[in-house]
Amino acid sequence: MDNLQSAILSRFTNAMPTPIRLRDLIRQIRAARTAADERAVVQKECAYIRSTFREEDNVWRCRNVAKLLYIHMLGYPAHFGQLECLKLIASNRYTDKRIGYLGAMLLLDERQDVHLLITNSLKNDLNSPQQFIVGLALCCLGAICSAEMSRDLLDEVERLMKSSNSYIKKKAALCAARMVRKIPDLTEMFMNTARNFLSEKNHGCLITGITLITEMCEQNHDALNFFKKTVHSLVRILKNLIMSGYSPEHDVSGISDPFLQIKILRLLRILGHNDEITSEIMNDILAQVATNTESSKNVGNAILYETVISIMDIKSESGLRVLGINILGRFLLNTDKNIRYVALTTLLKTVQADYNAVQRHRSTIVDCLKDPDISIRKKSMELCFALMNENNIKTMTKELIYFLEKADPDFKSICSSNLCISAEKYAPDSRWHIDTVIRILNTAGNYVRDDVVSLLIELISSCDSLHRYSVCQLWLQLNDGDLSSKQPLLQVAMWTLGEFADMLIQASGSEELNESDVDESQIIEKCHEIFLKNQITLVTKEYTINALIKLSVRFPNQTAKVKQIVDFFGCSHSIELQQRSVEFATLFSRHNKLRPSIFERMPQIPKNERKIFSKNEKMEEINKPDSMEQSNELIAATGDSAMPNDSSALLDLLDLSPTSFVNPTSELPLPDTNVITTGSTNDVLDLLGSIENNDTNNTTPEINVLNETLGDSFKKNDLNNLDAILKYNNNSSMNGSIDGQQNNSISFNNENNIFDMMVKQEPIVSEKISPITAFDKNGLKIVFQFERCADNPLTISITMIATNTTDQPMNDFLFQAAVPKSFQLQLMPPSSTIIPANNNGSIKQVIKVVNPNKAQLKMRLRLSYKYQDIDTKEQCDVTNFPKQTWQ
Repeated sequence: MDNLQSAILSRFTNAMPTPIRLRDLIRQIRAARTAADERAVVQKECAYIRSTFREEDNVWRCRNVAKLLYIHMLGYPAHFGQLECLKLIASNRYTDKRIGYLGAMLLLDERQDVHLLITNSLKNDLNSPQQFIVGLALCCLGAICSAEMSRDLLDEVERLMKSSNSYIKKKAALCAARMVRKIPDLTEMFMNTARNFLSEKNHGCLITGITLITEMCEQNHDALNFFKKTVHSLVRILKNLIMSGYSPEHDVSGISDPFLQIKILRLLRILGHNDEITSEIMNDILAQVATNTESSKNVGNAILYETVISIMDIKSESGLRVLGINILGRFLLNTDKNIRYVALTTLLKTVQADYNAVQRHRSTIVDCLKDPDISIRKKSMELCFALMNENNIKTMTKELIYFLEKADPDFKSICSSNLCISAEKYAPDSRWHIDTVIRILNTAGNYVRDDVVSLLIELISSCDSLHRYSVCQLWLQLNDGDLSSKQPLLQVAMWTLGEFADMLIQASGSEELNESDVDESQIIEKCHEIFLKNQITLVTKEYTINALIKLSVRFPNQTAKVKQIVDFFGCSHSIELQQRSVEFATLFSRHNKLRPSIFERMPQIPKNERKIFSKNEKMEEINKPDSMEQSNELIAATGDSAMPNDSSALLDLLDLSPTSFVNPTSELPLPDTNVITTGSTNDVLDLLGSIENNDTNNTTPEINVLNETLGDSFKKNDLNNLDAILKYNNNSSMNGSIDGQQNNSISFNNENNIFDMMVKQEPIVSEKISPITAFDKNGLKIVFQFERCADNPLTISITMIATNTTDQPMNDFLFQAAVPKSFQLQLMPPSSTIIPANNNGSIKQVIKVVNPNKAQLKMRLRLSYKYQDIDTKEQCDVTNFPKQTWQ
């Protein structure tokens, strides 16, 4: 008998060898010296686990699943163990259920149908008399519940929320919160039960109940209104926590249950948002928390931070807001870097709420620019730009330029660009503005963006009284330091020398040049020296060759020297330099008499009013025989390689043909003159894709305007002949002729532009036109108001009003619009780029539209803005314009 038992036991042992324990597997994996060794250990163990799973009565299933979960945590596939987890959950042993539920939470999710097989096991375990089994089921349900599973087990969870056992009660509340997050419609099923949690004495149940209420308020507006009645109870609980004495059970660093305090503060913030009555109830308790909480330890700082966020998010009193910002100011003096970073981030979000209160901490914020931590320096820099105004522009600019000198390369581009924008916005006078931008270019070096170069060129051009001063200052910069590391500054200097070098000679020996003498040969030699440097970029050389050809006009005695330098680049490896050299050489040889008039001084660019050309308009100007100087100036002003970006150039809006746009907003940079994009051969009445023009008037827009405005008789073109139309459009816009013959009509691109004459008319309201809502999403609302020119019924003025109903401002707002080709569109500059929060202000921008055919207007909008440091882009079509707009 003993021999038989031994044989059976031996056979059973040989069939099912004892698997290694989890700790042994961990040791083997950690002992692997290479990734290949680790994979070999894992693959061997997985193969063994697969083989044991095939056995029906596997006594080691629990151990194998535990090892499989560890392998899953290392990133290896373990999906083949899902059904084994379900078998362990169905087991009667608690140890098996524990591993089974853990495996289900890790290996199952609602995207896999196998998770539905666990529903019956969950339902049975939720009714178990053992609290720990019920707890396991609730944890698993909260982790993997789907919509179907939540509805099936809703009644069990609600019943367990009413249990007298606090251990089960708090887990049921957390499970309900997950279910509400998954299905917001279930909120009303838990509202009354959740409200009863506020009367709990057990802090664990109280915290979980508040967590559930918070989730319901965030997901459902009706629940938010329902729980506003509980504000008094929440205030009472928070006050008891503050005023209660020492409690060993809940004390953390001398503060009574900080976790519960933070949960209550967050719920109060949600309930008091945009509600003056509710906010009034909690103002006193927020003041008490802010003044009585100890800030010497991180526990107190966490509560103070949550208090400040709550103060700023509700309709609190002004004194309470100042108190909150002062707390953040104290955070800036803390030695802990994390606390300082949190303070800067919070101040950046709340600066619009109380601008003056944040200004009081400006010196502390500026000191953070010197912090060794890069993230603190970045947030401090952003906050400094947010605090700039007319009163502190000089002081703040000085500090930021000092910061720019020692800043990391990653910061120099952003800092220099923002400094120039702020200087342009708040500059006390033009001379200070020019000096500041030159210092920025000198300090930031080659990290300066192209838009800064264009900005300074425009600024110098627009200030007639400062031309001599500007060229003198830039000449001094050319003789100071390594020019190859300051090429943006060098580009501006070359443009300025090309325009005003004669004024530099006149200023020779004056205080503007530090009493030094400058002659013509020195200027030419300086340009030649730039060409000889290997580190100089192609764009800078293009600026320089443009300057040289102009200097041949400014300094007639140096013409031979200039011609010699320019001719040298006729064989340059750069196609651009070679082409310019050959073209300029042709001017010297064949059109020398025209050269002085071609390269006379560029007309003044009015500050902030520069005209933005479409690509076709720009090419027309370049193709004119007497406009080479203007084309060169446009190339120099923008840089040959500077293409308009997606957020600032309407010419590439929605990837459409550039011929579908006329006169985009005047705040955008000039497009590149070297790129010519021809119009698409698609239907000219369907340039906007989904925006279709159903106009039945078969007359081109140009001829309609001429017929109605000048009274001339023109032959109507058949719009069905696309080839003829496209040929007419291209010829009339580029060369002013049709089929090679001179066009006697007035071009829309010349100085007698009918469109420009129309839009300059002051709008006179002839009748009331109802406004429309063009866009309303995510708190951003765009409304169009209409005014019609009584003298010009073809022109309509649309005022775009953008408002923001969210609790945070929308920054860097950009409005772009496109219309079918039969319309003419012009966008005026916006009143601002920041939409204040809570409907406390708006942005207005005027859109002027000419409709020669009196067709129904359709428009495509593209909106971009930054909300809570997140870039957002929206696009929509507007087709509900009032029919009486052009009637």
